Amino acid sequence: MASSTWDRLGHGLARVLGIKLHYRNPQGLDPITRGESVYSVSSADSFVEREPTSGEWIRENTPTGRDVLRWAYNKFPFVHWIGRYNAQWLYGDLIAGITVGCVVVPQSMAYAKLAQLDPEFGLYSSFMGVLIYWFFATSKDITIGVRRPPASGNARANHIQPVAVLSTVTGNVVEKVLKDHKEFEASEIASSLAVICGAVVFFIGIIRLGRIVDFISLAAISAFMTGSALNIAVAQVPALMGITGFSNREATYKVVINILKHLGRSKRDAAMGLTALLMLYLIRFACSYGGRKYPQRSKLFFFLSTLRTAFVILLYTMISWLVNRHHRSKKENLFKILGKVPRGFKHAGAPKVTKSLIKTFADDIPSTVIVLLIEHIAIAKSFGRVNNYTIDPSQELIAMGVTNLLGPFLGAYPATGSFSRTAIKSKAGVRTPFAGVITAIVVLLAIYALPAVFFYIPNSSLSAVIIHAVGDLITPPNTVYQFWRISPLEVVIFFAGVFVTIFSSIENGIYTTIAVSAGLLLFRFLFAQGRFVGKVRVHSVLGDHVINDGGKPSGVGSSGAFAQSNPDDGVRNVFLPLEHGDGSNPLVEPQSPYPGVFIYRFSEGFNYPNANYYLDHMVATIFKQTSRTNPNTYPRLGDRPWNDPGPRRGRVEDHSDRPHLKAVILDFSSVNNVDITSVQILIDVRNQLDRYAAPDKVDWHLACISNRWTKRALASAGFGYPTPRGDGTTFERWKPVFSVAEIGGHDSAAATAQYRENQRELKRQRTQDAERGSVSKHPAQGGDTIAKDDASSSEGSDLAQKIVTSKAYAPTAKVAVVQSLDRPFFHIDLTSALQSAISNAEREVEGTLPVEKEV
Repeated sequence: MASSTWDRLGHGLARVLGIKLHYRNPQGLDPITRGESVYSVSSADSFVEREPTSGEWIRENTPTGRDVLRWAYNKFPFVHWIGRYNAQWLYGDLIAGITVGCVVVPQSMAYAKLAQLDPEFGLYSSFMGVLIYWFFATSKDITIGVRRPPASGNARANHIQPVAVLSTVTGNVVEKVLKDHKEFEASEIASSLAVICGAVVFFIGIIRLGRIVDFISLAAISAFMTGSALNIAVAQVPALMGITGFSNREATYKVVINILKHLGRSKRDAAMGLTALLMLYLIRFACSYGGRKYPQRSKLFFFLSTLRTAFVILLYTMISWLVNRHHRSKKENLFKILGKVPRGFKHAGAPKVTKSLIKTFADDIPSTVIVLLIEHIAIAKSFGRVNNYTIDPSQELIAMGVTNLLGPFLGAYPATGSFSRTAIKSKAGVRTPFAGVITAIVVLLAIYALPAVFFYIPNSSLSAVIIHAVGDLITPPNTVYQFWRISPLEVVIFFAGVFVTIFSSIENGIYTTIAVSAGLLLFRFLFAQGRFVGKVRVHSVLGDHVINDGGKPSGVGSSGAFAQSNPDDGVRNVFLPLEHGDGSNPLVEPQSPYPGVFIYRFSEGFNYPNANYYLDHMVATIFKQTSRTNPNTYPRLGDRPWNDPGPRRGRVEDHSDRPHLKAVILDFSSVNNVDITSVQILIDVRNQLDRYAAPDKVDWHLACISNRWTKRALASAGFGYPTPRGDGTTFERWKPVFSVAEIGGHDSAAATAQYRENQRELKRQRTQDAERGSVSKHPAQGGDTIAKDDASSSEGSDLAQKIVTSKAYAPTAKVAVVQSLDRPFFHIDLTSALQSAISNAEREVEGTLPVEKEV
């Protein structure tokens, strides 16, 4: 009762506002009585698709109380597995956590120098990162480090570390702010930057927009990594060589020029730096060679290679202590050393975040956030695909956000996923993200127990560690070549990003690659090329046999032609571009579907940016290949439009060899959603072609629509129904072609299962018969065995007869239409759309009703 009241109120309001509720059905007729196939209605179950409604969409997307509880539960992924933690997992986590901790300590202090901070801030950031992150991680089977991911391997567990690139970006921000605002300290700037960026990233994650990272292409990421690696490596050369007198924060090419100018001013630091760098590479090469030479000891060589950074730093720290133990003051040091590192968390406290401070680096927040996203999500998703699991990007952003929000309370600066830990933790046998807690304990011990040792670490040796770490970030030539094979345009983007980073800055390189990648994506979508397709009859060939409809091979003639005994076996229709734009064999000529019938396939969606481009191409081609139905549309020269003036004087326009336009079939297989603009453009084209084909009308058949909302939108515009002829006041009788499916019968799933079970039973029975037959050959068995054999044979025959007469083979199928009866011009595939279009075209040509064709 309430529903009918609301309906009456709605209809009355529609009349007042002038809304045409029956836009698709001007006559107000029953939508299932417009001449549907008698067979479809009387012999098969009818089906009318229910349109989606706004209320339905709201109900589907409004979270329930259970959904809210599940959402809150999933914000802490560790609760999913912590209850099943066991000793074996703990053993793997201990080894991996300690191993990574030995790498984290020297690297984090080196990266703090990149951020223009004292070395202890790197330790604080590492400690807070590994301690907090594991509570929120969904990438518990992956390790993220500072280098590009290896091609294979079992990566597990993710660690948040102050990585080289982000540290460099932070250092650039700190230097820029300090240049104009001396009242702030470097640690205050870095901590405030971490809080603001963490809040931004946390907000993106909490509103579940983590997929925004997908807009950053692999070419952009590779260019960013390569350019940043070159920038960082070149900037560390002055410290490696002990050269001073110029800034290493300028553009990379300027730093190279200054290095060459001042190379003669190198100091003793070069001895400590160059030899440390050489030793790092020699150890890695030796361990890699040993692992290949002695595979049985590959685990040992892996651990030796992994700990090479800690070994080199300890070795050169010992050398520095021997040389400088009597020269502790900076003026007396024979080469630059790290100096005093305070014990414990001396800089713990609430970060200073003020409006005036935020203003000083506000324009650098976007680039810092982008670096946070790139260095974390992109590699995490890559390893997820390699190791067959899926991360939650939004949850990962929440993890990064919380880490950077809480880290500054202990003195941390911006931190993100560290790529270099990937292979280390994988091969070390990490089992869960809890390994981060083990690494945090190692870092904590270093903060409290090793500051006295840190005092003598040579600065040039730390620069060698940085150069060695970022060297693997450079994209190798072979990878660039593979990029070229896949997409040459994106290689241009790659080199553009690298060059901008080298000749300008890391931030500008990031903006360049992302902007150009977005432009390329928009260009491809805006100028998407639709294609006209034609029909090709094909056979499936297995070896030298054609596969027939039953899945069994049939012969191929000696000349290569198909056997003529049953030429229709295994034949199917495929639709290929008429101009062979897909690279198909040019010797195979797709057939034009039918005179005046065109099949047009969209390639990349159908929305307002590309709708005009698609349909302009389609209309222009149709005009070139058809003629007007009424050649006397323009009886006088002055009646012709200015853009179609016709032939020159004295010449006759003769297109009698061209067919008249009958129907247009649109392939929507690549279209998911449509919008108001694209549908309106389609309506305009429909009206344009109707005027072109007047007094006839053009039928529009739409195939392969996979979205209910798209069907609703197109149906609301009058598509999916036969076009009224004449004055449009009446519908002519017509017989569409519907696609029907068999429910039960020979092709059903139940019949297939029964068939397989019967075959297994028959095979088992025949095996038993064969065994009994072999026993009966022995004369000692006597006549009783022969009698049993005869009985078993009789049983086998009865079983075979039972299998043959099984219900699975009885023709008890029920037929049902696949798609809705009230939209007969929406088709399940191109074949049914073409059959329907040809049937109606033949009806108009012959003036008689066509015989319906089964699908």
